[in-house]
Amino acid sequence: MTKFQIIAFALLPLLSLPGLSAAEKDSDRTERQPSKVKEHILGHYKLYGFVRNYMSYDNRESLAGTGDLYYYLPKDRNLNQAGEDLNQKNQFRFLAITSRLGVNVSGYKAGNTEFGGKIEADFYAGLSGVTGTATLRLRQAYMTIGWNDLPMGGDDKAAVNLKIGQAWHPLAADICPVFTLESGVPFGPFSRTPQLTMDASLGKYFMLTASALWQMQYTSTGPDGASANYIKYSCTPEIYLGVTAKAGGFLGRVGVDILSIKPRTTGSAYLEAFGTDDAGLFKSGTVKVSDRITTFSPFVYLQYVNKGFALKAKTVLSQAGEHLNLQGGYGITEKFTAQGEDGHWEYAPTNASSTWVTLAYGTKWVPMIFVGYYKNLGTYTDLYSINGDGKVLESDFYFAKNSFKNLNQMVRVCPSITYNIGKFFTIGLDYELTGAQYGDPVKGNYTIGGETKTGNFYNSRGLATDNLHWIWNHRVQAMFKFSF
Repeated sequence: MTKFQIIAFALLPLLSLPGLSAAEKDSDRTERQPSKVKEHILGHYKLYGFVRNYMSYDNRESLAGTGDLYYYLPKDRNLNQAGEDLNQKNQFRFLAITSRLGVNVSGYKAGNTEFGGKIEADFYAGLSGVTGTATLRLRQAYMTIGWNDLPMGGDDKAAVNLKIGQAWHPLAADICPVFTLESGVPFGPFSRTPQLTMDASLGKYFMLTASALWQMQYTSTGPDGASANYIKYSCTPEIYLGVTAKAGGFLGRVGVDILSIKPRTTGSAYLEAFGTDDAGLFKSGTVKVSDRITTFSPFVYLQYVNKGFALKAKTVLSQAGEHLNLQGGYGITEKFTAQGEDGHWEYAPTNASSTWVTLAYGTKWVPMIFVGYYKNLGTYTDLYSINGDGKVLESDFYFAKNSFKNLNQMVRVCPSITYNIGKFFTIGLDYELTGAQYGDPVKGNYTIGGETKTGNFYNSRGLATDNLHWIWNHRVQAMFKFSF
């Protein structure tokens, strides 16, 4: 007997298998227990994953993550004195860091209650710039609790399923079917996040979804940059409510995402409690402030699938959608920092329209066309103007870390083709044409603390509308994927 066999048999008594009697556990361990272990594992655990390689080329500097594979948009022009655009540079990369490994767990029951779970990881973490060693990182880790065949009246049955842990955000669950790593971002939401989600299926055609969510990897922006502290100190979970209807090959989903955060917990105020100066004015001090901003982001998703034909579309009207990996943010509308005021600030979110559509046909050879459009609508109310002239200082509003404040609109067209060899091997080739329209902020002077400074100013709705110009990037990308 090998060392491995000795260790394996020594560990077998430690395993507690549901459904086995005490007599079965104690009898004939060396012959019967290994088969029971194998049967149990095969019945409840399913290992899955893939090895995936991307090769991609871009013709200019762009904003992208995950080894530059997760593409957002081309950077604005950077002209030198000779008029040469320094951001017009050819680039290439070849990486396998998005290879994935996961385990699905199912089939455990206690009475009418079913239990399961998932844990999933890939190797995206560990890179610094264009160097480093990819390391394992968590993607999803959640448990499920479900009840099926609940009475509804008549012949219809209901089912309720709870999901607890880190999983796809419900608003991002209808992921764009392109094979690119960014999955249609920034034209559609993308987030995996801690959550408690309930799906209630009401008969064959309808499902209600309600979620309480938190932030981890995909976070809001604010005075301290991208951070989960804004929701941490709000003590208010993000809320999602949605309704799904399906019949035949049609599926429709509508919903809304509600987020309430505290951009600041402390600020500066001039209060009598801090004493007075020689002029009789209150001195300033640090106080706790009541800052808060609440946003609403509704969406609609539609699809029709019939055999090899698939038409899918999603549109989101997002307010401060940066926590969903969308383009957006928020700005200050008023600062209550005058003598005797409590020091809090008030805010308004930027509004943005993000839409994508895909059309595909086939099962072995699958041609597809993707079209995405984004429009920055600015805020619906005027933002704080330090000079009182309607111009908004760049530092007085906050925007997604994966974008630029002077972005006005964006478009992407991506034809692709994939070839599937069974269910285990896929080759894909696509061409992405992405255009971003930027505006130039206006430079001007402002006075703070008696000192005159120069800064960038946007209009009262947080938009740069001067000298609008388009920047284009051409990306060609190939993918090789082996699934198991």
